[in-house]
Amino acid sequence: MAANVSVLSPRLAERKLHLATAIGFPLIVLIGYFKSYYFSFLFDVPAVANALVHAHGIIMSAWVLYFVMQTALIRTRNVKLHMTTGMIGVALAVLVIVVGLATAVDAQLVRSAAPPGANPHAFFFLPVSDMAIFAGLFATAIYFRKRPVEHKSMMFLTAIAFLPAALFRMPVVPPEYANIWAFGVPALMAMAALVWHSVKNGKVNRVFAAGVAVIVAAVPMRPLIANSEPWLSFVAWIASYL
Repeated sequence: MAANVSVLSPRLAERKLHLATAIGFPLIVLIGYFKSYYFSFLFDVPAVANALVHAHGIIMSAWVLYFVMQTALIRTRNVKLHMTTGMIGVALAVLVIVVGLATAVDAQLVRSAAPPGANPHAFFFLPVSDMAIFAGLFATAIYFRKRPVEHKSMMFLTAIAFLPAALFRMPVVPPEYANIWAFGVPALMAMAALVWHSVKNGKVNRVFAAGVAVIVAAVPMRPLIANSEPWLSFVAWIASYL
Protein backbone atom coordinates (compact mmCIF):
# COMPACT_ATOMS: atom_id res chain seq x y z
CA MET A 1 0.00 0.00 0.00
CA ALA A 2 2.82 2.40 0.90
CA ALA A 3 4.40 1.84 -2.49
CA ASN A 4 1.12 2.63 -4.24
CA VAL A 5 0.69 5.85 -2.25
CA SER A 6 4.24 6.85 -3.17
CA VAL A 7 3.59 6.29 -6.85
CA LEU A 8 0.49 8.51 -6.70
CA SER A 9 2.15 11.23 -4.61
CA PRO A 10 1.56 14.71 -6.07
CA ARG A 11 5.09 15.71 -5.08
CA LEU A 12 6.54 12.70 -6.91
CA ALA A 13 4.38 13.53 -9.92
CA GLU A 14 5.77 17.09 -10.00
CA ARG A 15 9.33 15.78 -9.69
CA LYS A 16 8.74 13.53 -12.70
CA LEU A 17 7.29 16.38 -14.72
CA HIS A 18 10.23 18.68 -14.06
CA LEU A 19 12.78 15.90 -14.59
CA ALA A 20 11.21 15.19 -18.00
CA THR A 21 11.36 18.91 -18.79
CA ALA A 22 15.00 19.21 -17.71
CA ILE A 23 15.85 16.37 -20.11
CA GLY A 24 13.48 17.20 -22.96
CA PHE A 25 14.02 20.97 -23.11
CA PRO A 26 17.78 20.90 -23.86
CA LEU A 27 17.35 17.85 -26.09
CA ILE A 28 14.78 19.57 -28.33
CA VAL A 29 16.91 22.74 -28.46
CA LEU A 30 19.98 20.68 -29.40
CA ILE A 31 18.13 18.80 -32.14
CA GLY A 32 16.50 21.96 -33.49
CA TYR A 33 19.73 23.92 -33.72
CA PHE A 34 22.04 20.96 -34.39
CA LYS A 35 22.49 21.66 -38.09
CA SER A 36 21.81 25.38 -38.28
CA TYR A 37 23.96 26.50 -35.34
CA TYR A 38 25.70 24.16 -32.89
CA PHE A 39 27.24 21.83 -35.48
CA SER A 40 26.81 23.89 -38.64
CA PHE A 41 30.51 23.35 -39.44
CA LEU A 42 29.72 19.71 -40.18
CA PHE A 43 27.16 20.57 -42.85
CA ASP A 44 27.03 22.50 -46.08
CA VAL A 45 25.15 25.44 -44.62
CA PRO A 46 26.08 29.14 -44.48
CA ALA A 47 28.20 29.94 -41.43
CA VAL A 48 26.72 32.35 -38.90
CA ALA A 49 28.78 35.52 -39.18
CA ASN A 50 26.45 37.89 -37.33
CA ALA A 51 27.85 38.76 -33.89
CA LEU A 52 24.38 39.51 -32.51
CA VAL A 53 23.14 36.07 -33.56
CA HIS A 54 26.11 34.48 -31.79
CA ALA A 55 25.40 36.52 -28.65
CA HIS A 56 21.77 35.41 -28.78
CA GLY A 57 22.83 31.78 -29.23
CA ILE A 58 25.26 31.92 -26.30
CA ILE A 59 22.77 33.59 -23.97
CA MET A 60 19.94 31.23 -24.89
CA SER A 61 22.25 28.24 -24.43
CA ALA A 62 23.24 29.62 -21.03
CA TRP A 63 19.55 29.91 -20.13
CA VAL A 64 18.90 26.27 -21.06
CA LEU A 65 21.87 25.14 -18.95
CA TYR A 66 20.73 27.36 -16.08
CA PHE A 67 17.25 25.81 -16.25
CA VAL A 68 18.75 22.31 -16.04
CA MET A 69 21.04 23.34 -13.17
CA GLN A 70 18.17 24.82 -11.14
CA THR A 71 16.10 21.69 -11.66
CA ALA A 72 19.03 19.53 -10.56
CA LEU A 73 19.51 21.62 -7.41
CA ILE A 74 15.89 21.10 -6.42
CA ARG A 75 16.03 17.36 -7.11
CA THR A 76 19.15 17.07 -4.93
CA ARG A 77 17.45 19.21 -2.24
CA ASN A 78 19.95 22.06 -2.52
CA VAL A 79 17.13 24.54 -2.03
CA LYS A 80 19.31 27.22 -0.47
CA LEU A 81 21.74 27.23 -3.40
CA HIS A 82 18.79 27.17 -5.79
CA MET A 83 17.43 30.33 -4.19
CA THR A 84 20.86 31.97 -4.00
CA THR A 85 21.43 31.49 -7.73
CA GLY A 86 17.94 32.82 -8.43
CA MET A 87 19.27 36.35 -8.96
CA ILE A 88 21.56 35.00 -11.65
CA GLY A 89 18.44 33.72 -13.36
CA VAL A 90 16.80 37.15 -13.18
CA ALA A 91 19.84 38.81 -14.77
CA LEU A 92 20.08 36.08 -17.39
CA ALA A 93 16.37 36.37 -18.20
CA VAL A 94 16.78 40.11 -18.79
CA LEU A 95 19.64 39.38 -21.19
CA VAL A 96 17.54 36.74 -22.95
CA ILE A 97 14.76 39.28 -23.55
CA VAL A 98 16.94 42.26 -24.50
CA VAL A 99 19.31 40.37 -26.80
CA GLY A 100 16.48 38.27 -28.20
CA LEU A 101 14.51 41.37 -29.21
CA ALA A 102 17.64 43.06 -30.57
CA THR A 103 18.38 39.99 -32.69
CA ALA A 104 14.81 39.97 -34.02
CA VAL A 105 14.99 43.68 -34.89
CA ASP A 106 18.26 43.16 -36.72
CA ALA A 107 17.00 40.06 -38.56
CA GLN A 108 13.51 41.10 -39.59
CA LEU A 109 13.61 44.91 -39.65
CA VAL A 110 17.20 45.59 -40.73
CA ARG A 111 18.18 42.56 -42.82
CA SER A 112 14.58 41.59 -43.79
CA ALA A 113 15.28 37.95 -42.97
CA ALA A 114 12.30 35.58 -42.83
CA PRO A 115 11.33 32.10 -44.05
CA PRO A 116 10.60 31.86 -47.79
CA GLY A 117 7.30 33.51 -48.64
CA ALA A 118 6.94 35.21 -45.25
CA ASN A 119 6.65 38.96 -44.73
CA PRO A 120 9.58 39.96 -42.44
CA HIS A 121 7.43 42.57 -40.68
CA ALA A 122 4.70 40.02 -39.99
CA PHE A 123 7.24 37.36 -38.98
CA PHE A 124 8.75 39.85 -36.53
CA PHE A 125 5.69 39.35 -34.32
CA LEU A 126 6.69 35.73 -33.61
CA PRO A 127 9.94 36.45 -31.70
CA VAL A 128 8.34 39.52 -30.09
CA SER A 129 5.41 37.44 -28.80
CA ASP A 130 7.80 34.69 -27.67
CA MET A 131 9.77 37.18 -25.58
CA ALA A 132 6.62 38.80 -24.20
CA ILE A 133 5.17 35.45 -23.11
CA PHE A 134 8.50 34.36 -21.61
CA ALA A 135 8.77 37.64 -19.69
CA GLY A 136 5.26 37.25 -18.29
CA LEU A 137 5.74 33.62 -17.29
CA PHE A 138 9.14 34.23 -15.71
CA ALA A 139 7.91 37.31 -13.82
CA THR A 140 5.02 35.22 -12.48
CA ALA A 141 7.45 32.47 -11.43
CA ILE A 142 9.52 35.02 -9.50
CA TYR A 143 6.38 36.48 -7.91
CA PHE A 144 5.40 33.00 -6.68
CA ARG A 145 8.93 31.99 -5.70
CA LYS A 146 7.74 31.12 -2.16
CA ARG A 147 4.93 28.92 -3.47
CA PRO A 148 6.70 25.87 -4.96
CA VAL A 149 3.82 24.49 -7.04
CA GLU A 150 3.11 27.77 -8.79
CA HIS A 151 6.81 28.63 -9.14
CA LYS A 152 7.70 25.27 -10.70
CA SER A 153 4.67 25.35 -12.98
CA MET A 154 5.59 28.75 -14.38
CA MET A 155 9.23 27.73 -14.87
CA PHE A 156 8.02 24.64 -16.71
CA LEU A 157 5.99 26.90 -19.01
CA THR A 158 9.00 29.15 -19.70
CA ALA A 159 10.65 26.09 -21.22
CA ILE A 160 7.51 25.32 -23.22
CA ALA A 161 7.44 28.92 -24.48
CA PHE A 162 10.91 28.57 -26.01
CA LEU A 163 10.27 25.32 -27.87
CA PRO A 164 8.67 26.80 -31.04
CA ALA A 165 11.93 28.28 -32.34
CA ALA A 166 13.67 24.90 -32.08
CA LEU A 167 10.70 22.93 -33.45
CA PHE A 168 10.42 25.34 -36.37
CA ARG A 169 13.89 24.21 -37.44
CA MET A 170 12.92 20.52 -37.50
CA PRO A 171 11.69 19.77 -41.05
CA VAL A 172 9.22 17.07 -40.04
CA VAL A 173 6.19 18.64 -41.73
CA PRO A 174 5.66 20.49 -45.05
CA PRO A 175 6.60 24.19 -44.89
CA GLU A 176 2.97 25.31 -45.03
CA TYR A 177 2.33 23.51 -41.72
CA ALA A 178 5.52 24.64 -39.98
CA ASN A 179 3.80 27.25 -37.79
CA ILE A 180 1.09 24.82 -36.71
CA TRP A 181 3.76 22.25 -35.83
CA ALA A 182 6.08 24.69 -34.04
CA PHE A 183 3.40 26.39 -31.93
CA GLY A 184 0.78 23.66 -31.75
CA VAL A 185 3.02 20.96 -30.27
CA PRO A 186 4.15 23.09 -27.28
CA ALA A 187 0.51 24.08 -26.67
CA LEU A 188 -0.49 20.40 -26.63
CA MET A 189 2.41 19.64 -24.28
CA ALA A 190 1.28 22.41 -21.94
CA MET A 191 -2.33 21.19 -21.92
CA ALA A 192 -1.27 17.57 -21.38
CA ALA A 193 0.97 18.62 -18.47
CA LEU A 194 -1.87 20.60 -16.89
CA VAL A 195 -4.29 17.67 -17.17
CA TRP A 196 -1.71 15.26 -15.76
CA HIS A 197 -0.82 17.65 -12.94
CA SER A 198 -4.51 18.21 -12.11
CA VAL A 199 -5.28 14.49 -12.01
CA LYS A 200 -2.28 13.75 -9.79
CA ASN A 201 -3.15 16.60 -7.39
CA GLY A 202 -6.92 16.12 -7.48
CA LYS A 203 -7.51 19.76 -8.44
CA VAL A 204 -6.65 22.37 -11.04
CA ASN A 205 -3.99 24.88 -10.05
CA ARG A 206 -5.34 28.25 -11.21
CA VAL A 207 -1.96 29.85 -11.80
CA PHE A 208 -0.78 26.89 -13.87
CA ALA A 209 -4.06 26.88 -15.80
CA ALA A 210 -3.78 30.62 -16.52
CA GLY A 211 -0.26 30.17 -17.86
CA VAL A 212 -1.35 27.30 -20.10
CA ALA A 213 -4.30 29.40 -21.33
CA VAL A 214 -1.89 32.14 -22.46
CA ILE A 215 0.24 29.67 -24.43
CA VAL A 216 -2.80 28.01 -26.03
CA ALA A 217 -4.53 31.31 -26.87
CA ALA A 218 -1.34 32.61 -28.49
CA VAL A 219 -1.46 29.89 -31.17
CA PRO A 220 -4.41 31.32 -33.16
CA MET A 221 -3.75 34.91 -32.09
CA ARG A 222 -0.21 35.09 -33.49
CA PRO A 223 -1.09 34.95 -37.22
CA LEU A 224 -4.09 37.21 -36.72
CA ILE A 225 -2.05 39.95 -35.07
CA ALA A 226 1.08 39.44 -37.17
CA ASN A 227 -0.79 40.02 -40.42
CA SER A 228 -3.06 42.78 -39.16
CA GLU A 229 -2.82 46.27 -40.59
CA PRO A 230 -2.19 47.95 -37.20
CA TRP A 231 0.78 45.67 -36.49
CA LEU A 232 2.28 46.01 -39.97
CA SER A 233 1.90 49.78 -39.83
CA PHE A 234 3.50 49.89 -36.38
CA VAL A 235 6.48 47.78 -37.49
CA ALA A 236 6.88 49.84 -40.67
CA TRP A 237 7.04 52.97 -38.49
CA ILE A 238 9.77 51.40 -36.32
CA ALA A 239 11.69 50.20 -39.38
CA SER A 240 11.65 53.71 -40.85
CA TYR A 241 13.93 54.87 -38.03
CA LEU A 242 16.47 52.05 -38.44
